[in-house]
Amino acid sequence: MTSAQLHVANVIMSTTKPKTFESSLEELERIVRELEQGELPLERSLELFEHGVALSRECQDRLNQAERRIEILMRDNKGQSTTAPFEPENESDND
Repeated sequence: MTSAQLHVANVIMSTTKPKTFESSLEELERIVRELEQGELPLERSLELFEHGVALSRECQDRLNQAERRIEILMRDNKGQSTTAPFEPENESDND
């Protein structure tokens, strides 16, 4: 794919309806599986890797936004952040 074709593809992707976090993550997982097989030509591998990096950054941005939203929702009536320690369930208690 030439740089002009890649640019057109990027423009098309940026003007289409935004993907959900889940669909982006699913696509990223598909790319990883394809790259791990090691059967692609170098140029195609680089294209997929580049797209995977973009998807990874997109997912990280969405997680950061979700974290900020949760922080806002977890404020008390004075606007101060409230926190509580995370207490994971003991797996041994379920036996």
